[in-house]
Amino acid sequence: MRHIIHYTSYIIALVLCACNPVQPTSKTTYPQEYTTAWEERYGVCYDSVPYAVVALDLYTDGLSLDTAEKRMVGTGYNLYLSDIFVPGDTLAPGEYKSLNIQPSTLNITPYTFLPGKDYEGTPHGMYLLYIENSQLQGIQLLDSGQFVMRDTTNQLTDLQFALYYTDAAGDPVLYECAFQGELPWQNK
Repeated sequence: MRHIIHYTSYIIALVLCACNPVQPTSKTTYPQEYTTAWEERYGVCYDSVPYAVVALDLYTDGLSLDTAEKRMVGTGYNLYLSDIFVPGDTLAPGEYKSLNIQPSTLNITPYTFLPGKDYEGTPHGMYLLYIENSQLQGIQLLDSGQFVMRDTTNQLTDLQFALYYTDAAGDPVLYECAFQGELPWQNK
């Protein structure tokens, strides 16, 4: 009988520990500089939205896209922003802002983009992926923010991001990062 009580107490303690996971004591530090980027052009792809859609796909040093196998290789971060609405067929210099998604008041205008959302375990909108040894290790959804695109005098693209995510305590955290370099594009 004493063994049953001991094992039962042990199982209850395990269940209680599982219900209260240990929260990390320090915040994750994300990279401030991306070294490679692509613009993906989708054209007008939503029936109710008259604007073209593009995406930005950015990589830190040490991580790259193997286009033949369509997978990321190496170790580093991937910043991805999809559903950026533009009046033409490509990104243009200017300021872009995330939309505040309210189901009844979604007002898509040029120079806006969708926030990060989790749809059945798959990230959409804007998010960060952490890849280690070509394997996905973590996903951070980004809730809101903005970015500014400028063309430099030496024909490079300058992108400055001020994005937000929600930490484990439910507080918004500012994530600032940048990219400067060639921005090749591909039609999707």
